[in-house]
Amino acid sequence: MGYKTTKDVIHSFQVNFFAMGLLNAFPWDSLDKELTTSKTSDIIMDILQKTCLHPICLKNPPSLKYRRRFQTELIKRHEMIAAEPLDELYEALGELMCAQEDDDVCYKTYFLPTGDAVSLAENVALIAQGTTGLVTWEAALYLAEWALDNTHIFKSKTVLELGSGIGLTGIVVCLSSSLTKYIFSDCHQTVLQRLKENITNCLTNSDSHSAPVSVEELHWENVSDEQLQRLQANTIIAADVVYDPDIIACLVKLLSRLLNCKVQENHPDVYIASTVRNPETYDCFKEQLERAGLRHVIMKDSVAQVFPYNRASTIEMIKIYV
Repeated sequence: MGYKTTKDVIHSFQVNFFAMGLLNAFPWDSLDKELTTSKTSDIIMDILQKTCLHPICLKNPPSLKYRRRFQTELIKRHEMIAAEPLDELYEALGELMCAQEDDDVCYKTYFLPTGDAVSLAENVALIAQGTTGLVTWEAALYLAEWALDNTHIFKSKTVLELGSGIGLTGIVVCLSSSLTKYIFSDCHQTVLQRLKENITNCLTNSDSHSAPVSVEELHWENVSDEQLQRLQANTIIAADVVYDPDIIACLVKLLSRLLNCKVQENHPDVYIASTVRNPETYDCFKEQLERAGLRHVIMKDSVAQVFPYNRASTIEMIKIYV
C-alpha cells in the first residue's frame, strides 16, 4: 500500500496497533522513509501518542506482551535514525516492563469510517474454555464491512444474528444502520457473558446508538417454535458458523425454520459470511441447504476493506432463500 503523507503512515500505525495486527504488517518501510526526510523524534512521538499513550489504550489496552513488542520495535527504528534518545519512549517501555502480566483477556479496537471506536474484550488464545467464540474471526470482520456498505438492507429491520460471539458484527451494524431492533444470540455461557459486557462497553455508552438490542441464549438443536416466532426477525445474519461438519445439519434445519417464520407475510432475508477453510465442509453445507429446499446465491459485490486483517483466505458471502 502506498502512503501519501506522514499523517497516513501514522494513522495506519494507530489502526493496526489497536486491532493488534501482526507487527510485520505495519508500514515500517514507509515509516523509515519518513524518518529520513522529516523530524524523526516528532514522528515517533506522534505515533506513541496515538497508540500506547492514547486514551483508548489507557482504558481498553491491547495485551501487555503486544504493547511491549510494539514499543521495543518503535525504539529500534528510532535508534537507527536519531542521534539523541527520546526519553518518553524509554519511560513508556519502562512502565510496561514493570507492569504485571495480563490475564487471558485483552482489548482489540476497530475504527469505523464515522470515527466510532469499537473496543472488544477478547481472549488472547484462539480456543479458550472449550469455545472459539471468545475472539473475532475474519468472516465477522468481512460481514461487518459488508454491512457498512449495505446499510439500506438493515433499515427499519429487526435483525437476528446467529453465533454472535463477542459481538463485533452486531455492534458495527447497530452503530451504522437505522434498525428497529438487533438481537444478538449465542449458546455458550462464557461467550454470552463477554458479549453482554462488550455491548455495554460499545453501545450502552455510545451517543451514536439508538435502536434497542437484546441478547438471546439460542441452542440451534432445540430452539422452540415459540422462541423463533417471538423473535420476529426479518433479517438474519451470521459469520463463520460453517466450520464444524457436526453442526451443519442443525444449522440448516434452523435456517429452514427461520425462513418459514414469516414476518408481515414476508420470508426473512438470510446472509451468511464464511471463511472457507475446508472446502468439503463448506460444500456439505451447500448440499444440505439444497436438500432442505433452500436456495442460495453468492454475493459477488466488492466490499471495501475497513479493518486491518488478512484477506488472503477465501471468504464467501451468500444469501439464502426459499
